[in-house]
Amino acid sequence: MVDRTHIGRTLPPHSANVEAGRLRLFAKAIGETHPEYTDEGAARAAGHPALPAPPTYVLCLDFDAPDPYAWFAEFGIDIARVLHGSQNFRYFAPIYAGDRLTFASRIEDVFQKRGGALTFVIKETDVTNQHGVRVAELRATIVIRDNEGGQE
Repeated sequence: MVDRTHIGRTLPPHSANVEAGRLRLFAKAIGETHPEYTDEGAARAAGHPALPAPPTYVLCLDFDAPDPYAWFAEFGIDIARVLHGSQNFRYFAPIYAGDRLTFASRIEDVFQKRGGALTFVIKETDVTNQHGVRVAELRATIVIRDNEGGQE
């Protein structure tokens, strides 16, 4: 069980580069058909300085951390009991190929439901670019099943 003393705890920040090739692969993988996501000329014609990142791509870069789940072990979370409850995105500025993004995460909340059978951890991540501009906020809800506590 994760206790509420972790609320407000910050996780080590990390940075990742936004690469044009990976943007193209992601756009193809999600079935994106707008040419500005895969063709530099189309992106520039649409008013972008480079290929823009498709929505949700920023989450892929958050997983570029050396060990994106290291905090689970630090908090005593058994990864076999983890469920991904939800993922929300807020965007403040465009993300482009050539950007270098920094991810700074913190634990916003920890609470239980079903008599302690489920623990919810809310992790928020601020994403800034190489100019210090906040480009996005990620909010993940992680659910941990606890077979020992509460009802199953």
